[in-house]
Amino acid sequence: MALDHLLDPPRDVAPDDPRVGVLAHNERLLTVPTVVTLARTVGAVALSAVAAQQSSLVLLVAGLVVYWIGDVLDGAVARALGQESRVGALLDIFSDRLCAASFYIGLAWLQPDLAPAVFVYLAQFMVIDCLLSIAFVAWPIRSPNYFYVVDRRLWLWNWSPPGKAVNSAIVAVLLLVTGSMWVGLALALALVVLKTASLVRLLRLGLPVPGST
Repeated sequence: MALDHLLDPPRDVAPDDPRVGVLAHNERLLTVPTVVTLARTVGAVALSAVAAQQSSLVLLVAGLVVYWIGDVLDGAVARALGQESRVGALLDIFSDRLCAASFYIGLAWLQPDLAPAVFVYLAQFMVIDCLLSIAFVAWPIRSPNYFYVVDRRLWLWNWSPPGKAVNSAIVAVLLLVTGSMWVGLALALALVVLKTASLVRLLRLGLPVPGST
């Protein structure tokens, strides 16, 4: 039932609904989930840096695991403690980019033959996906996790549990498991297409204009 709820969230929710809307008392930088975000970012980046210095794929993968576990944990802590905030969501989005860049650049450093796939993936993740992710601030919702109240298809493609897994994990997993640049490049290009389609849909949707009728 819990998975069903994640895959098919309620349809009768408006952006200003208290279940998804901004909670002013949570909008502060120093909270338990933001501390978790900062800690996992420092840990992941530090491990990636040491991995590059020591030419250690094991340490690089350890940094990736810290990034992924921390990314799940900070969101779970925020929901459990009732501390979800737009500040925390934005910090999480930008921290994800730093962690991902540290891992993928480290991977290209250690395995230069994978560089084309790595940099195509990073191009879409650092630019297109980042733009999509921060667009939630145009609406009065707490994070992209609640974008289904704005557009369910965009949410499904980008911020549903399957969408997040495809966007943030599958390229890294396939590159590490297969060692094939071509497999990684094909998937990275597919993500470019998906993210570009998402961006076009977002532009067609239009950003809300305060006070408009």
